[in-house]
Amino acid sequence: MSSTASQITPEIVSQHGLSPEEYERVLSGLGREPNLVELGIFSVMWSEHCSYKSSRLHLKKLPTEAPWVICGPGENAGVIDIGDNQAAIFKMESHNHPSYIEPYQGAATGVGGILRDVFTMGARPVANANALRFGRPDHPKMQHLVKGVVAGIGGYGNCVGVPTVAGETNFHPAYDGNILVNAMTVGVADADKIFYSAATGVGNPIVYVGSKTGRDGIHGATMASADFGEDTEAKRPTVQVGDPFTEKLLIEACLELMATDAIVAIQDMGAAGLTSSSVEMATNGKAGIRLDMNKVPCREEGMTPYEMMLSESQERMLMVLKPGKEAMAAEIFEKWELDFAVIGEVTDTRHMVLEFDGEVVCDIPLGPLAADAPEYDRPYLSKEEYKAWAQVKPLQSVPESTDIGADLLKLMATPALASRRWISEQYDSQVGADTLQTGGDAGVVRVHGTKKALAITTDCTPRYVYADPYEGGKQAIAEAYRNLCAVGARPLAVTNCLNFANPQRPEIMAQFVHALEGMGEACRALDFPIVSGNVSLYNESKATGGGSAILPTPAIGGVGLIDDYAKMMTMGFKNEGDAIYLLAPEFWAKPDPTRSHLGKSVWLNAIKGVDDGRAPPVDLVAERGAGQIIHRLIGEGLLNAVHDLSDGGLAVALAEMALSGGVGAETETNEKYSPAQWWFGEDQARYVLTVSPDNIDAFNRIVAEGPEVPEAEMVGFHRIGTVGGDSILGVPLADLHEAHASFFRDWMEA
Repeated sequence: MSSTASQITPEIVSQHGLSPEEYERVLSGLGREPNLVELGIFSVMWSEHCSYKSSRLHLKKLPTEAPWVICGPGENAGVIDIGDNQAAIFKMESHNHPSYIEPYQGAATGVGGILRDVFTMGARPVANANALRFGRPDHPKMQHLVKGVVAGIGGYGNCVGVPTVAGETNFHPAYDGNILVNAMTVGVADADKIFYSAATGVGNPIVYVGSKTGRDGIHGATMASADFGEDTEAKRPTVQVGDPFTEKLLIEACLELMATDAIVAIQDMGAAGLTSSSVEMATNGKAGIRLDMNKVPCREEGMTPYEMMLSESQERMLMVLKPGKEAMAAEIFEKWELDFAVIGEVTDTRHMVLEFDGEVVCDIPLGPLAADAPEYDRPYLSKEEYKAWAQVKPLQSVPESTDIGADLLKLMATPALASRRWISEQYDSQVGADTLQTGGDAGVVRVHGTKKALAITTDCTPRYVYADPYEGGKQAIAEAYRNLCAVGARPLAVTNCLNFANPQRPEIMAQFVHALEGMGEACRALDFPIVSGNVSLYNESKATGGGSAILPTPAIGGVGLIDDYAKMMTMGFKNEGDAIYLLAPEFWAKPDPTRSHLGKSVWLNAIKGVDDGRAPPVDLVAERGAGQIIHRLIGEGLLNAVHDLSDGGLAVALAEMALSGGVGAETETNEKYSPAQWWFGEDQARYVLTVSPDNIDAFNRIVAEGPEVPEAEMVGFHRIGTVGGDSILGVPLADLHEAHASFFRDWMEA
């Protein structure tokens, strides 16, 4: 065995992100000292980003199955049945650390990577979505980061020709030193033509396709598994560089080859590049793998096996082909002007063997590398201990609003609620000509050539998760569920991006464990399983001084199905004279002041400068019941507009519906609550909807019958006003529009 480096020292081990105990496990697994190539491979495969060593134990507790789930977690993306022998394939991934270091390329390659996760399974990508978190707008670096990330997402997605149809953007000081860029892709495939990653068939050729390998992105996975120090600028070489035009060619070439019977297995080269793709394929197929490193297409002179294995150059795939199919496959990739090279073969050794210049430079048993990677049960605080640590103060009294209209005007201009049009206009949402809705509760895209449509949303309220990780985890799932119901979709499944800080701190691990417990409970109650996802830990920065951790941010990507897109619902007010109803747990029958939640609300923070109070509790029975009634009312054509209530409560929901439809409303308060509670409380399981006068009897009948779930009879409704006029809560729509548009316009022009 040739060693490609001098003696492995403790310093070299430490530079590779392995603890002394983990290095002892390497020695035990190998039965000898590794060389530098082998150490590099262990370091990336055992990184948090690739091995999930701090999270695997808890991820196993999430519900992942349902009759419509074809493939849950463990593959490149999740797969669900959408009828007519069609499947939706989707996943969400993080590209947080790279995007902070180099925002354009970090965000662009995040989009590229998630697209590959989806088309590697045989799906044509039909929609992108994202979830972005930034620090304070007045932070000196933030405008640069926002501009770069938005341009990167748009630059890549637009060029590849996949519409961006949904997303969310939040600002909070906790993200000053560590922004979050979470990208989601949804694709559609034939349910009987889905491709998996298990390498099988001893002697079958292993093929490399796509772009050449360069030195960009080396140690990207390791970098993504550590928090930021003061040297973030020096980490630029660990950020990959993307080329969306090559990716478009790669999509078309892969889909063309997938239409033949040539492919045994396929895997994209994402985090840890050639290493993770080859290890995962061999492990999933219970096989071994032999690669000739001299055959790897390289774009730089003198690249070593270490550099080739750890490079995260973009737009690359690894395949196992059936014997004799190489020439046909090569012809397809050459037609699309992409590299194609047979670089190895499947073996029965259960080892990864790499050869270079005629010598074996790596020989690692796959067991220790993958299945036997470290798994930690990190200590975490109990819910009570966490509460004491977080010191979230209860609201001592019910705060009051002196002027509801003025408060609404101010809220609509805050970074939390301002129009995101400046962002969305940089994304091509219409390419492909199947986009039916953007900017509402969920993005909607037609399933090409059918009456069906897919609804897509991204959701999370990190301030709730920080205050109460368990309730916040429930709420993230519940809000995604509501957003899909609000456009008329049947919620089917979830992908997630679990963004947390340092798991070695018990309070952070408590956030993770309790949020997952809440998410799991909500998914079970709502029949809304988790089919794919990503964990991003160590999201904190020493660069901002004092070591700032992000808010716990379990971003949720929800996907639902509309059987007939002619019945899709939008949120804008439509007709003067329509009745406006609030559908909600029936709290007005028995007034309960603890139910109208101003704690942790946007209003409390923006108007009163207070961040106190508990997160609103989530009643999952009420959520499911309300969702079912909304789904039935939309299906029977009785509603003209629907919008779920979230940040800013009832007043903001009404303002958004009025701005979307260009018409105002006359509304009334509820005397059983203070004006602030009624208009700005952030209770859950609530929707605003509008009904034509001639549909009110049918509407009343269905609501009276209640949801299909017997125990969900607590869902009620209450008429709160009538569509008409040119104002909301006494505020002219023109003033609301100006306030809503002002934040991004003034900030970006400053």
